[in-house]
Amino acid sequence: MVEPNGGRVNQKRRTRNAILAAASELIRAGGPVTMPEVARAAEVSEATAYRYFPDLASLLREAVSGTLFEPAEALAPVADCADPFARIAVATEHLLHHVLKHQSVVRAMIAATITRPADTAARPGLRIGLIDHALAAPADLGSLEGSALAQLKRDLAVVISAEALFGLTDLHGLPPEEAVRSLVHTAKTLVKAALAEERR
Repeated sequence: MVEPNGGRVNQKRRTRNAILAAASELIRAGGPVTMPEVARAAEVSEATAYRYFPDLASLLREAVSGTLFEPAEALAPVADCADPFARIAVATEHLLHHVLKHQSVVRAMIAATITRPADTAARPGLRIGLIDHALAAPADLGSLEGSALAQLKRDLAVVISAEALFGLTDLHGLPPEEAVRSLVHTAKTLVKAALAEERR
């Protein structure tokens, strides 16, 4: 016989897993992800979903893992390419298209970190690893290294970001693909300026 307490623990685990699975599926589908939608997909009440996850952001932090990518995967098309402009362009396009595909989740996580800055570390820092990989070998950066390279990476992190993309689409009214092209152009301009400065 199953002990009553053990049965309750197992049921709680199944409920929690069902909520996570529902959120993950909604994320993969690329549509809006809200707590009511997740609860409906998991076949639980919204109140039940909130008992397991106090807010949408805490649920998304766990559920989003299945949608993330590795830098090498993103840069596979230019894996053997030494041209830093081509590498940074591919990195920028990959991240921003990923953001567009999952923007409901990305927006929710950005909102959570704005209202609760302490939660910022829980956001997946995809852009940092991607920029590091794009500017690593075989990228030909000439003599660019040390503090100059670190500054370029920081500059690129401002541009290769969901915040920059939403600024262009939401505030400037650019269509998504035009916004992506604009940010690719800006990222390449930053690389060109850094390389030119280093050659002086």
